[in-house]
Amino acid sequence: MRKCIFLAPLILAACAGGNEPSRLTEKEAARLEAALEGKVAGEPVSCVNRYPQASLTAINESVLLYRVSGRLVYRNDLIGSCTGLGRGDTLVIRPTGSQYCRGDIARSADLVTGSITGGCALGSFTPYRSPDQ
Repeated sequence: MRKCIFLAPLILAACAGGNEPSRLTEKEAARLEAALEGKVAGEPVSCVNRYPQASLTAINESVLLYRVSGRLVYRNDLIGSCTGLGRGDTLVIRPTGSQYCRGDIARSADLVTGSITGGCALGSFTPYRSPDQ
């Protein structure tokens, strides 16, 4: 029984670490930097509107970019990681309304095999805007 007591803090610490910034490979960091080049970060928000013309791009299994326009991109650091996004799996999000919000459940899926490859939740959305000219 004593072993369980010592393992409990380790298990809790592992679960709590899900919102740490993702470590990016050099290639992923370059891709992220190119996508946000010339833009200025704003204060994170909990929810963003869903726009039909917007695109959602996975940088890796823990970082998403939600491009609303050429001037506005949101970075989302997932809570947990959706394994498979880094290799091109599709992200499936179950929003609770007309917005994407922190805590919305997401899954990565391999559309060829039809299998779920990972599970995560959306984190806060950090806006990156082009400065006014």
